[in-house]
Amino acid sequence: MPWFTIVRRKRVPRRRVARKATAKSKVEFKELAPVARTLVHERLAHFNQHYNLKYKKVFIRNTRTRWGTCSALGNLSFNYRIAKLPSSLQDYVVVHELCHLAHLNHSKDFWSRVAEALPNWKHLRKELQKHRLG
Repeated sequence: MPWFTIVRRKRVPRRRVARKATAKSKVEFKELAPVARTLVHERLAHFNQHYNLKYKKVFIRNTRTRWGTCSALGNLSFNYRIAKLPSSLQDYVVVHELCHLAHLNHSKDFWSRVAEALPNWKHLRKELQKHRLG
């Protein structure tokens, strides 16, 4: 037996420290959230005429890194900053999340579904990357 013992420490996951919203972002959120909500509902109604998918609730949030999300329950969330994007990119974000209601992944079937409404989705995706969040 060795004269020393190896003591292993338990790894403790670090907690993420939530970054507080600045006063400027809170004011901007209050101003743009109603605009974003109206815009998103209009575009969802427009594109859902083609897709005919069912969604439950639509949320407008102040997220740091995502333009939108779709939950397995059928809820759609959008970043309030969508109101500041050009209209073609707004449509891309809305169609992208709407198509996740049919495919909760980024498979070929998902992208072919997106291409039904936006054949130039690859170009729009690259453009959206230029408008970084966070």
